[in-house]
Amino acid sequence: MDNSTISRRDLFRLTVGGGSGLALGGLLDVAAMRAATQDMKLSDVSEFTTSCNFCSCGCGMIAAVRDGKLLKMEGDYDHIVNRGSLCVKGISMHATHASPQRLTTPKYRAPGSDQWQDISWDDAIARVAQRVRKTRDENWIATEKVDAPDLSVDRASGDRLQNAPHFIPLESGTREVPVNRTDAIGFMGGAQNTNEECYIFQKAARLLGLAYVEHQARL
Repeated sequence: MDNSTISRRDLFRLTVGGGSGLALGGLLDVAAMRAATQDMKLSDVSEFTTSCNFCSCGCGMIAAVRDGKLLKMEGDYDHIVNRGSLCVKGISMHATHASPQRLTTPKYRAPGSDQWQDISWDDAIARVAQRVRKTRDENWIATEKVDAPDLSVDRASGDRLQNAPHFIPLESGTREVPVNRTDAIGFMGGAQNTNEECYIFQKAARLLGLAYVEHQARL
């Protein structure tokens, strides 16, 4: 039997469906309907996932944006932390974004001045980098004297029992060891950062020689 054969029931369905479509096409102005939908509330709206910036819970949010303007924010139902719910602070997050008092550009106040001036993001980044470099160079500690025995480790030896790492007492009592650090700068992380971001931040802080690396949630 040919599977492409149309039964009487299928023919009836096609007839009724086609007739209904032609009837609606004559009653509705398709061009006018499409023009009207262009002004609908959800037309040309893009949604982006983000996180709430109020506390260290890291609740997920969905931001609705149209033409570069934030329209609304709501809880992300797929987020593992809040499952779509928001506290009173998270609900008011859109108000803080749309507030006329919200700062949108970096500001700089010169020493001794009582006025803030707007600067560009490139200027702000350059100023921070210059001050970090200046502070780091002026307070760099290359070596430090310690009163501790030396640790002997023979990594090339194949016998781990006879050549296990051991301490060697010092005859002079103190010795200089390389430390390569600065105690003049501290690094503060945030609880909303992902594991990947925390890895990059920690690596950058250690490369700068920072010994004081702390986390916002612990404070």
